[in-house]
Amino acid sequence: MATAEPPAAPTVAVAANAAPNTPAVTAPPTQQRYRSGEDVDPLREERSGLIREVGCQAIWSLSSCKPGYGVDQLRDQSLENYWQSDGQLPHLVNIQFRRKMTVRDICLYTDFKLDESYTPSKISIRCGTHFNDLQEVELIEFSEPSGWVQIQLKDIRDLPISTFMIQLAVLSNHQNGRDTHLRQIRIHSPVQNDPVAVFPGTFTSLQFKKFACIR
Repeated sequence: MATAEPPAAPTVAVAANAAPNTPAVTAPPTQQRYRSGEDVDPLREERSGLIREVGCQAIWSLSSCKPGYGVDQLRDQSLENYWQSDGQLPHLVNIQFRRKMTVRDICLYTDFKLDESYTPSKISIRCGTHFNDLQEVELIEFSEPSGWVQIQLKDIRDLPISTFMIQLAVLSNHQNGRDTHLRQIRIHSPVQNDPVAVFPGTFTSLQFKKFACIR
């Protein structure tokens, strides 16, 4: 399984005439856009018609998994099943679309009460065209999460991100656990509610007027 190396840490330029003890000025960290709790219910939002689940349109692959605990369990909509990795950190979930996809958020389901040291504590979300140009867009740290976590994915214009590929990397687990459990992942795209085009004018011919309404 081909895997992408984590993006290199950004370098900070320091002015040549800066005082020796002057701390380097760095850009503020990206604001974390995620929410969790009982009010997060991706299935309810999908039923509302405002978003649609597009993970079914992607090709999924994992850096590793225990037999019988792979992609099928991660995507079967059952919170009783889960993906379990089987290797060294980071553990990767690769989601590749056949065309550029607009993605509003990713929803993850974890359960610290059941999974304990298998529960992720730090996750990196990366986007790009393919494995070789992935860039981190969100870095999330958790504290004993149980339930759905909704992570917003936005570009520099604060709009839903458009991408060919998403990589979710589990960087660490609670209690220094080696392998990880994720019970569900759902990918959401916003629904475009464009108005229906209206014909400019009115029907005058008797032959056309009979088609002016639906019977």
